[in-house]
Amino acid sequence: MNHLKGMHHVTAITSSAEENYKFFTYTLGMRLVKKTVNQDDIQTYHLFFADDVGGAGTDMTFFDFPGIPKGTHGTNEIYKTGFRVPSDAALDYWVKRFDRLEVKHTGIQEQFGVKVLSFVDFDDQQYQLVSDENNEGIASGTPWQKGPIPLEYAITGLGPIHIRIAEFDYMKEVLEKVMLFKEIAQEGSLHLFEVGEGGNGAQVIVEKNIILPPGRQGFGTVHHAAFRVEDRSVLDEWTNRMESFGFQTSGFVDRFFFQSLYARVANGILFEFATDGPGFMGDEPYETLGEKLSLPPFLEPKRAQIESLVRPIDTVRSTIDFVKE
Repeated sequence: MNHLKGMHHVTAITSSAEENYKFFTYTLGMRLVKKTVNQDDIQTYHLFFADDVGGAGTDMTFFDFPGIPKGTHGTNEIYKTGFRVPSDAALDYWVKRFDRLEVKHTGIQEQFGVKVLSFVDFDDQQYQLVSDENNEGIASGTPWQKGPIPLEYAITGLGPIHIRIAEFDYMKEVLEKVMLFKEIAQEGSLHLFEVGEGGNGAQVIVEKNIILPPGRQGFGTVHHAAFRVEDRSVLDEWTNRMESFGFQTSGFVDRFFFQSLYARVANGILFEFATDGPGFMGDEPYETLGEKLSLPPFLEPKRAQIESLVRPIDTVRSTIDFVKE
């Protein structure tokens, strides 16, 4: 059985695609590599922020469902998304940046022997920067070369996701027996699992939590998390594996930028398995990634309708010279 390769992307919900774009571009310095729509709800933007070239394992993506209420954090949810930075010194930089830009954060802490910095955005979406100072395992991505963050401090990809769950023993069984993760550490109620080559880009933190009420999905919460597989043949292996354990799956889904499989593995926890390719540069040149509304071929005949449904957002950055600060 081909193991999962680590995190592929995390998809969350925002109250405002415009504010989301500003936060990720100007505050976090991640590159918008694709401006498209939710393929199952074409009135909804789907924005993809990633590394310089939109590499698998670096994407944080957002839906802005019209009229959706604010979510609430609790148990039975993918609670927090991790981002990798190159070093402990990078976290010092980010503390100063967050203070200057009035981004709420916890200060630098240590988790499983790694320096981390938790923070939130305007929707109370939960994030954590994770230092790669002593990291071993799957390689990270390439920071956005022309973005506003000095390259030695910039975000390079996804770190561990943090799951809160009431039925921890069940979740542990899913991760270990079904998805082939291994538990490698425990700190109090937190359990650290990893898969494949391991390291910050291939880890999941699971917190047993029977105190909080169940989280409620809405803006400010995560919709699903996706794990990397090499290609379609491996994706088909995982479809067969998940179904052999009794999980209902979406079956094969062609998202054009990658190919997918979805399975709800526990209350509030939706996982996706996604191929590394084809990627985000098949329909746009590197220099102007994410600047135009990109539609997969099967939605292109509906472009006029879609453009009448989604409001224009100016995402042109190729004409901007960002000052690294």
